[in-house]
Amino acid sequence: MNDTPGWASPGPAPSDGREPGASGPAGLPGTDQPAGAPGPDQAHAGPKWSDEQPPPAQWSAPTAPGQAPHPGWQAAPPPSGGWGGHGGYGGGYGAPGGWGGPGGWGGGWGGPPPAAKPGVIPLRPLGLGEILDGAVSTMRAHWRTVLGISLTIAVLTEVVAVLFQGFFLDSVGAGSLGDRNASASEVADAFLGAMLGSALLFVVTLIGTVVATALLTTVTSRAVLGTSVTTREAWRDARPQVPRLLGLILLMMVMVFGVLLAGMLPGFLVTFFAGSNGAGIALTVLGFLGAAVYAVRLMVRLSLASPALMLEKQGIVKALRRSGKLVDGSWWRVLGIQVVAMLIAAAVSVVVLIPFTLVAGLGAGDGFGDFAEGTGGLGWTFLVISGIGSVIGSTITLPITAGVTVLLYIDQRIRREALDLELARAAGVQTPGAGAPGTVPGS
Repeated sequence: MNDTPGWASPGPAPSDGREPGASGPAGLPGTDQPAGAPGPDQAHAGPKWSDEQPPPAQWSAPTAPGQAPHPGWQAAPPPSGGWGGHGGYGGGYGAPGGWGGPGGWGGGWGGPPPAAKPGVIPLRPLGLGEILDGAVSTMRAHWRTVLGISLTIAVLTEVVAVLFQGFFLDSVGAGSLGDRNASASEVADAFLGAMLGSALLFVVTLIGTVVATALLTTVTSRAVLGTSVTTREAWRDARPQVPRLLGLILLMMVMVFGVLLAGMLPGFLVTFFAGSNGAGIALTVLGFLGAAVYAVRLMVRLSLASPALMLEKQGIVKALRRSGKLVDGSWWRVLGIQVVAMLIAAAVSVVVLIPFTLVAGLGAGDGFGDFAEGTGGLGWTFLVISGIGSVIGSTITLPITAGVTVLLYIDQRIRREALDLELARAAGVQTPGAGAPGTVPGS
């Protein structure tokens, strides 16, 4: 038994069959004396002990005047005024005002103190809700920079898309693709023109997405530390890595395409050389499904390569390896968070696009009925109005998806590499309980 005032370690009471003077955990190690009894070597060392000691294993809390003492240290709680009351040593274990009471040390042992939060997230392992909230908080706290970046990129890419659909498709005769009376040469020219135009649109969209991702990654990383950054500062910091980021995204696309092609190749070979259409088609479908599963696994494993490349100034190959290392062991968790973020972004886009699409259909010239039946043409009114809806949707969803990816990367590094300590030092704050043993909240 520990005789420190205000605390008594749980131990065997006389009722469990132990003799009061027996040796064991309740007493000093290796002795036959009860806890608290002075040994022969203590006679002249340390503070002097009183000649009168209570019976072994019969400690009781001090009582108020005129009140009988409680027999045994496991008896009823002591009254106020003693070592366990409001005016005592520490308020008592679990008493109001004591170690475990309201206002005491830990407030009833409710866990360690909250983590420091200099920016949009607390510096500790994060949950799904905290990651999503951090992405939205970044957009809300730094809305000028975030929305300015996403709006600019969305406008530029959508202008190219509208011009492509309004001018280029008509100039190459894209309507011949659905015309049964068109000649083979007309269909071939229309198909080639549509493919070239789509490739141009894809390149412009890809460049815009890469630039937006680079800038938003920088903004989100600063928001974690509680500091703001202008668009010019974000571009100056991200510009050296933009070419590498573009190469990284292209390489990941090539990898996915290669995996899908490798899965379908056996079916193509069977169809071409063996002339078995049924078996070849079945093998192609099975190969595609298997390759698609592996492609999803690969993309999730490499999903944190972009923030690793931008924030750690890594090369393309090292960023891919870094992402694989961070995701290893947390694949399902990373997949779930990414899927939830994509579903939220898709839902927001649909909610924004539906009103604009309906208005565009009504203003297309042939009325809502023709638009709903698919017979209305894609006139400039339809393209412009639906393009405005696309711009608004992209402006809102792009910061969310980019922010979730960056915060997920930071969360994985906090869990694996104690990045929260480095972030706290960078933000100039002290993490409560840093360096103390125990489980990190949220781990």
